[in-house]
Amino acid sequence: MFQLDESSRMVEKMVRGWCEAKLAPRLPALEAGTEMPWALMRELATTFGVGALAEAAAKKRIAKLRAGEGGDREGGTFGGDPMMMAVFVKELSRVSPGFAMGWGVSVGLAGGAIVGKGTPEQIERWGVPLVTTKQIGSWCLTEPGAGSDAFGSMTTTATPTDAGYRLRGTKTFITNGPGADVFVVYARIDRGEPREQQGLATFILDRGMAGLTTGTPFKKMGMRDSPTCEVFLDDVEVGPERLLGGAERGRAGRSDTKDSLGTERSGIPAMAWGILERCYDQSVAYVRERRQFGKPIGAFQAVQLKIADLYLKLKTVENCVYRLAWMQKAKVSDPAYVNATKALCSQLAVDGALTAIQLHGGYGYMEEYHLEKLARDSKLLELGAGTTDINLMSAARTLIGQEALTREG
Repeated sequence: MFQLDESSRMVEKMVRGWCEAKLAPRLPALEAGTEMPWALMRELATTFGVGALAEAAAKKRIAKLRAGEGGDREGGTFGGDPMMMAVFVKELSRVSPGFAMGWGVSVGLAGGAIVGKGTPEQIERWGVPLVTTKQIGSWCLTEPGAGSDAFGSMTTTATPTDAGYRLRGTKTFITNGPGADVFVVYARIDRGEPREQQGLATFILDRGMAGLTTGTPFKKMGMRDSPTCEVFLDDVEVGPERLLGGAERGRAGRSDTKDSLGTERSGIPAMAWGILERCYDQSVAYVRERRQFGKPIGAFQAVQLKIADLYLKLKTVENCVYRLAWMQKAKVSDPAYVNATKALCSQLAVDGALTAIQLHGGYGYMEEYHLEKLARDSKLLELGAGTTDINLMSAARTLIGQEALTREG
């Protein structure tokens, strides 16, 4: 369980080679915003055949749904092997956590939500193009006033009309927003009842629809190669065919959204793994070669302690990824572990990147050594998919029991 099999090792080697040859040279342009990552995403999918695997899995689900069979989504990228997928994300994150984030949101969150919850027609129309990267997707939950309190503070509404629904609201911090073809949008169903009684629903929108516009890409501390913006919904008229799943689910719609959040949080440790592995590998090589006071700096105890600390962080995150992959494969649900692990791995990635910079001294502060980018990018892991505090609170509430926390007397 705690080592990669031959197939995963092969994926690791091939994806690392692609990232070094294709992705790394494009980073300056991607970070500057003079080039968008969409073409590279499609090249990646084609090079490794992951689009074809995902398409086959989606079509299998369509056939089962049409035959009256439900069940969980099967297959997907790399035939549904979660450890192989983690290795794939890890290798992308060694070079560009931002690129890995954009890929994961488009294929895993937007595409995954449609393939996992959509009707056969929705999967054909929108799901297959997303998981094959023929189209780029965005996942629109966060709002200017609704971040950690995504449900309670959500103001985006879907008002029922004779022809379907009318959407109004603003979404923010939307990954892939500037170039997305498809927008998976979460909104309250507003029939005039009190907010606490309103259900949550998911809608599938296309770029170019009347009333849907996107803002200017944000200027960010990190993950600059992952274009992000606001999405504005100004009386967007949609038909019932764009309601994910084909029917309103009332307050159960929140559970569907939490499923997607759980998927996102499960992917963050693999990104942290890639960041820490690059920091560790590069730091060990550096302290062996860098000489001061007549000997390699790795001979000094203070440096040795930092290397050992980096190694411990790396192996902690690596072991978390292995367990998450086992849980996914065995269909084991453990929300507390997912939330706590996301929080822990995010913190270790940030701390580890800063430790690597410290070991490299002034060189670590320079763009040439890549560590400053990993440090900038890693900070978003502590903020996205729920802040660290929210992740830990969610884990604690699961462990203690929400009913016990709200009981009076």
